[in-house]
Amino acid sequence: MKSTPKLNLEKSLALFEEAKQISPGGVMGIRRPYNFVEGEYPVYINRGYAGHIIDVDGNDYIDMLCAYGPIILGYHEPEINRAVIEQMEKGFCFSLVQPVQNELIKRLIDLIPSAEMGLLVKTGSDATGVAVRIARGYSGKDKILRCGYHGWMDWCVEVPGGVPQKVRELTLDFPYGDLETLEKLLQENKDEAACIIITPVGHPLGQPVSAPPQGYLEGVRSLADQYEVVLIFDEIRSGFRVAMGGAQERYGVTPDLTTIGKAMANGYPISACVGKAEIMKVAEDDVFISSTFFPNSLEMVAAMKCLDILERENVIDAVWERGEKFLEQLKKIVGQSKVPATVSGIPPMPFITFDKADEHYKNRRICFYTNTIRRGLFVQPYHHWYISYRHTAEDLENALQVIAEALQVVENDYPV
Repeated sequence: MKSTPKLNLEKSLALFEEAKQISPGGVMGIRRPYNFVEGEYPVYINRGYAGHIIDVDGNDYIDMLCAYGPIILGYHEPEINRAVIEQMEKGFCFSLVQPVQNELIKRLIDLIPSAEMGLLVKTGSDATGVAVRIARGYSGKDKILRCGYHGWMDWCVEVPGGVPQKVRELTLDFPYGDLETLEKLLQENKDEAACIIITPVGHPLGQPVSAPPQGYLEGVRSLADQYEVVLIFDEIRSGFRVAMGGAQERYGVTPDLTTIGKAMANGYPISACVGKAEIMKVAEDDVFISSTFFPNSLEMVAAMKCLDILERENVIDAVWERGEKFLEQLKKIVGQSKVPATVSGIPPMPFITFDKADEHYKNRRICFYTNTIRRGLFVQPYHHWYISYRHTAEDLENALQVIAEALQVVENDYPV
């Protein structure tokens, strides 16, 4: 199997060169070309439809990155857009809130096991920042025990530049699935630890995606109770994908606070922190949280309509069913190849990692993603993939065919 010719990315790369002159790095963070395969991936997208995106040069891709997660249904959902336009005619940015805020929070309380009260914000980092501030305000303690990626705020950012050393020292990391290390940290910081924040479905950067090991979430819950710290589930990615009530519903373990976002409004910018009333109530007077744009209603309306569709069409069941078939076939394809690679993930969130079998594992990864993008499959080397509702059976079959062909190129170019 030979490598497919390189895509025409002339317009995309020209726009990126222009962007670098007017914005630091051209584009922000995880969207910079070196996070993909530089020179092989588009930098600018023109439009999306169903489970596809089209770049500014006209290349059409099956998109299994789904905007890093928010697209649970598909691109351009007319029913959601109509509801938003109708709200737009009434106005959406006021000095005071609109009734849809109450409606959405009540709906989240009905859906999410941990939710007794809620605050609506805009981004995942907003939501995790709110949760941590509330936990600190409630406990009167400062240290955070964390596992997973939780955004770009000072307390959790992966890159230390610009963050004071004293702030960094207040956050302590522990590995996913490791109760022993967590307990040791709690013992060592029992008078200073405010909270434990974890992603209940493990997805460390560039590493295999993990369903919770047997008894792990129960163990974390037990340790949080034993040491009297607030337990936060960061369900920004798993909320409304793993189940309507999140991973906590599917796996039967209820945290004290939960953050949700991404899939809630199918791409409109909204997130939330919900949790036990006793803890959330510190935000009435003792903890300050405010933004001009947090009460904007367009996103709330989009979320209400998205939740309608998720429930009406049993979207999560459908995504899991398709994902189970996809994972089964993906494991078969990788297993039949001679490429040292591992399939991981849960049905809505599959992934492949390349084993460190020899010095060529990074080259295998680059070769694989070069050949998937050239064949029209948009996935990312360092971030797990997603299956959305509008991915058709044909899309997923084509994606598997692309993966099989790309692995054959890797096998030919970098044999073990």
